[in-house]
Amino acid sequence: MKPALLDVFSASIKDGRNHTLHKKLFITETDLESNTTIKQPTIFLDFSLAPKDIKVPIDVNLPSQERLEQLLNKEALQPFLKEIEKQRNKEITTIENHLEVSLNEIINGENIKFAELQNQKDEGSTEYGLDGRISQTFERIEELNERLERRKKELSQERECMVSDIEHIAFAWVLPHPERDTPQISHMIRNEETERIAVQAVIAHEEKNGWQVESVEKDNRGFDLISRKPHPEDPKTFIEVKFIEVKGNKGREGTIGLTTNEYKTAERLKKDYWLYYVINCGSIPEIQAISDPVNTFGWKPIVTIEQYMLSSREMSIYSLK
Repeated sequence: MKPALLDVFSASIKDGRNHTLHKKLFITETDLESNTTIKQPTIFLDFSLAPKDIKVPIDVNLPSQERLEQLLNKEALQPFLKEIEKQRNKEITTIENHLEVSLNEIINGENIKFAELQNQKDEGSTEYGLDGRISQTFERIEELNERLERRKKELSQERECMVSDIEHIAFAWVLPHPERDTPQISHMIRNEETERIAVQAVIAHEEKNGWQVESVEKDNRGFDLISRKPHPEDPKTFIEVKFIEVKGNKGREGTIGLTTNEYKTAERLKKDYWLYYVINCGSIPEIQAISDPVNTFGWKPIVTIEQYMLSSREMSIYSLK
C-alpha cells in the first residue's frame, strides 16, 4: 500500500427534540495525491504499530479538515442519515398508530360517560354530586385531548432527524511495512489485479448456482461478499446466507493470509463465514472453498504484520467443480 493519512471523526444523528439516536465513528483515508475515500473503523484492525523512529511524510499538501468534513457529509453522513430516517419514520408511524387507537378509545369512553351524565341532568335527575361528576368528566376529556395533541407534536419532532456533533477525534499515518520487500513478507503483498480476477470468478460461480451476490469489499467488514440463496417460491426472501472472504493466487500454490479483522470475523461468524481461495488466476481460475475456516485449519499468526497464514495445500481438497 502507499502512505496515507487516516482521520477519525465522530458524528451523531439527533431528532427534533435533541435526543441522540445514533453516534458513530467514521474514517477518511487520504493518500499523498489528496485522493480521499471513506473507510470503516475496522480498518485499524488490519494494521500493526510502526517502530517509534519511523518517519512520516511532511510538507505534503493534504485537504483541510473542512474539506474532509464536506466529503464525509456527502459520502457517509447523508447516506447514514437517510438510513436512520427510514428506520425512524417506521418507528414513529407505529407509535402514532398505537397512540391514536389507545388514547382515542379512552377519549371515546369518557365522551360516552359525559353524554350519559349530561343526559341524566337534562332529564331532571337530582342525584347528589351529578354536577361534580359532569365537571370532572369534562376536565378528563380536555386533559386527554391535550395529552394526545402534545404527544402528536412531540412525535412529529422526533420524526425529524439531522446530523449533529461532527468532531475530529484523531489522525494516524499508515505506511508500507518496512520489511515488505523481504522474502518473508513480499509474497503476502496483495496483488490488486489477482484479487479482482478472484472476486469476479467467485461472483460468477455463486450467480451460476442461483445465489445473489453483494460486494462489500470497500466496507472493511472482514469479508468481501455477501451471497444469499433466494427461497424457491419467494425470490424476495432468503433461506441461506454466506459471508465470503476471497483470496486469489496467480499460480497454483502459495500462502493464504487473513488480517486480524478477517480472522476475528471468521471466529465470530463460524460456519456462516466462507473462505474462497481462487488459484490459477493467471489463466483459468479454480475455486477452493471452506466454511468456518478458523476452526477447520491450523492457522499460524505472523505477529510482525498481524496476519494469520495457511498453506494453500491444506485447502486443496476443497476445490469446487
